[in-house]
Amino acid sequence: MSSDDNESELSHSVLQEDDYYAFFNLDREASPEEITNAYRRFSRIYHPDKHTNPSEKSEAEMLFSKTKKAYEVLSDPHKRAIYDSLGVQGLETEGWEIVQKTKTPQEIREEYERLARERNERRLHQRTHPRGTLTVNINATDIFTDYGDFYDELDESEGWKIPTIEVTGMSLSQSIEVPLTLKDTAVLSGSLSTHNGTGSGTFNLATRRLLSSKSSLECSCFAGNGPGLGLKGFRRLTQYAFATCDTQLHVTSSGLKAGLETVLGYQFSTSTIGYFTWRAGMLASMSTSVVKNTPTYSTGFNVYIAMPNSYAMVHYSRKMLKDELRLKFVLKVGTLGSYFEYGVEKKVTEHTRLTAAVGCGYPSGIVLKVKIFRASQVYAFPIHLCEDVAGAPLFYATVTPLVVYLVVKKLIIDPIVRDQKSRDIERQRELNKTRLKPFSLSLYTD
Repeated sequence: MSSDDNESELSHSVLQEDDYYAFFNLDREASPEEITNAYRRFSRIYHPDKHTNPSEKSEAEMLFSKTKKAYEVLSDPHKRAIYDSLGVQGLETEGWEIVQKTKTPQEIREEYERLARERNERRLHQRTHPRGTLTVNINATDIFTDYGDFYDELDESEGWKIPTIEVTGMSLSQSIEVPLTLKDTAVLSGSLSTHNGTGSGTFNLATRRLLSSKSSLECSCFAGNGPGLGLKGFRRLTQYAFATCDTQLHVTSSGLKAGLETVLGYQFSTSTIGYFTWRAGMLASMSTSVVKNTPTYSTGFNVYIAMPNSYAMVHYSRKMLKDELRLKFVLKVGTLGSYFEYGVEKKVTEHTRLTAAVGCGYPSGIVLKVKIFRASQVYAFPIHLCEDVAGAPLFYATVTPLVVYLVVKKLIIDPIVRDQKSRDIERQRELNKTRLKPFSLSLYTD
């Protein structure tokens, strides 16, 4: 850390320790007129233009700055109330600009604690970047399977056949970053998955070093179905172009396997970026994609070439209601079949989003995809409804999520919101009564 940084931190800490009332030689009950008179008096004394000696002028500049800072706080009733309750540290907390200026000292302290918690959570999230994904695969094809004649459905001994809904697979992945130094970061990640009674898992440990403002290098080791090593590099080639190269060596039961992935990216404009990806070794393929993001919509296409699966894909999403709602469409055509998906994404709270999409195609059939995004955590529930494309499952897959959301919102979410608003209103009424009580007593006495 440079000497200038140390000096700035020292002066900042000195300013934090200052008592603004003692600095102005006033008591804490001083009137606005007394504060203004003290500010004018000290401004004349500490004004830098009144001092010619360099050392005295430097000290006068610092004291003059403190004078202005103290007056800025004490002359503003809102800032003064915060300072009286919490000190300088409370003034430095972000978010006070949206706090009502009529709050009591107790309310100010509670608001400060809330803002401080949010600030600490943001700092922790920025340092660790935790990410997690939980996927639960559900097979509900038994609901829409045609069993033939009506009388075949009825068994004399067992009665009506109840459709079976089963969880066929589940996967869980988690990653977290641990800053070691200003240039070094450790990344821990792992995943577990199971499908039809067979499970597998991987664990990855990587260290990333920032070589310069244009390049970085990442080394990793992983285990899961055999150990392996990886090396990944990033380099910004020009102002608009960059490249990454990722190599892996994996020891498996069938021998040593190597893989190489190279990505070349180019930013065509502020909203459009393109990628060219080439993979060799274990999963050889080549793909090209272009993505455009604007304040109102997002679109892009991708061409993927590999053996035996090659496809072309186009996606489009439209933002509506001030980004509270998004409509999404995906079309995919390839050598192994075609696929079309449509869905909607709704912002439920500040940190929670809900997505429901219906995908239909061959040979996948009809799948209802429900996702919940909570901060950096993702909970996905793909529900396989039918192995073929049919009207009934397509209709229910489209209508059911909408009906369920409206019912939950009407019966659960809205009552909770109303109760919260009622409590806030009642609390505000009690506070208003407390504030008006001294005035009522004084009027009664008079």
